[in-house]
Amino acid sequence: MGLELRPIDAHSAAQLWSVIKANPVRHSYVASRLEQHGLAGITRRTLEIIGAFDGERLDSAMLFGANLIPIETSQESQRLFAEVLARQGRRCSSIVGPANEVLQLWAMLEPHWGTARAIRGNQPVMMTQNLSELMADDRVTYSTLMDLDILFPACVEMFTNEVGLSPLAKGGGMSYRNRINELISNRRSFVRIDNDQIAFKAEVGCVGADVAQLQGVWVNPDLRGQGVGRHALASVVKYVLQDIAPTVSLYVNDFNRNAIAMYEKVGFKQVDSFATVLF
Repeated sequence: MGLELRPIDAHSAAQLWSVIKANPVRHSYVASRLEQHGLAGITRRTLEIIGAFDGERLDSAMLFGANLIPIETSQESQRLFAEVLARQGRRCSSIVGPANEVLQLWAMLEPHWGTARAIRGNQPVMMTQNLSELMADDRVTYSTLMDLDILFPACVEMFTNEVGLSPLAKGGGMSYRNRINELISNRRSFVRIDNDQIAFKAEVGCVGADVAQLQGVWVNPDLRGQGVGRHALASVVKYVLQDIAPTVSLYVNDFNRNAIAMYEKVGFKQVDSFATVLF
């Protein structure tokens, strides 16, 4: 009997959690959505997890939302998911996840969806569970809402450089500002401010399955090459391990060699490889 696609429900949720917990760094984003909203909270038209089942056994799954995220998909389940996605047309802004799964899925979808805006085919996934051996920069603190006005432009610059598209485009400025506000309010934003200027910033983008995934690590261009980033990031790791989660992860474009070298100096090691297809 072949695989059958159907939504994850209360009866299959335990199997999904087993898949997630077998590789929590890889699946921390999906875990964060489940932990934040619960299964009932994500079973709706704009955000849903569909499983590929062999009878009652969960083979693999996929998160359907603004990000399309494969979850341990097999060759057979990728084919089934691709058939559904080709019929319904593109609704997501990106496909992101383990490199081999994303790239194989995209090879099946590209003839139906057309050319992607950008493909990041190799993004090292890195993690640490230890305090850095580097001296932490005690000027790095949790951001406050009083910092928002000077922090927001740095977030916009980082996002634009990373994604290749401004978060302010198509009227997205307010929703993006609200997102930064939310991160600050939830103590997921870190900053070093020198003379009312952002010297360094970073955020925890999601927390799931005891993994905190960093995003938006940024150093003021005027301070790059001086070791600011590595010592500031050592402070972020300290805060996260102390207050948020026992594992800190991130992923980075393979062509950003300076960032990778910095992460390695802080103590991060590569454990996986992601790919992202951007639309």
